[in-house]
Amino acid sequence: MVLGNDVVLRPRFKLKIPHHSESILSDFQNAKTIQSDFIVSQVDEHVFIRFPKDKQNFWSPQLHLQVEPIDDYSSEIRGLFGPNPTVWTMFMFLHFLVACLFIAFGIWTYTDWTLEQNFTIPASLAIFMMLVWVSLYFAGSYGKATSINDIRLLNNFMNEILKIEKAPTENEQPKLFKNKLTQI
Repeated sequence: MVLGNDVVLRPRFKLKIPHHSESILSDFQNAKTIQSDFIVSQVDEHVFIRFPKDKQNFWSPQLHLQVEPIDDYSSEIRGLFGPNPTVWTMFMFLHFLVACLFIAFGIWTYTDWTLEQNFTIPASLAIFMMLVWVSLYFAGSYGKATSINDIRLLNNFMNEILKIEKAPTENEQPKLFKNKLTQI
């Protein structure tokens, strides 16, 4: 998989398929019954593909597809590889908490500085919050890196259902979006 920008923690892609959206959705419904390697669920035009509980770990990704009709003969599929929603919510909560604490410690530092008091403790805590934020970023990057093979499995399953030929190797891949995930 080629990433144009390493900051992307939840890679996205877009495909145009020469099939009607209803036939694509029914293909995924049929796949639910004929295989047991993945859990396929569907809500309206959204399809979620994830690993069964016994094959999941903390960093296991899932694939969210949104199938939108373009006309009677073609559809557009927007995909998002991401962690389990619970894990993603936890990471976003921790990022928000660290940001709020950083702002609070920054205000405390500024207040002590303007009052000409010792501001080493609040400044140290603000710097510590920056280090915690950087460690959260690297933890998310580590999670993405350890789940690359799982992302490829999800992508290959999707390609099999959509009857898309095997994706080219990393050197042959065209970029779908600038600074976004290219087709695996």
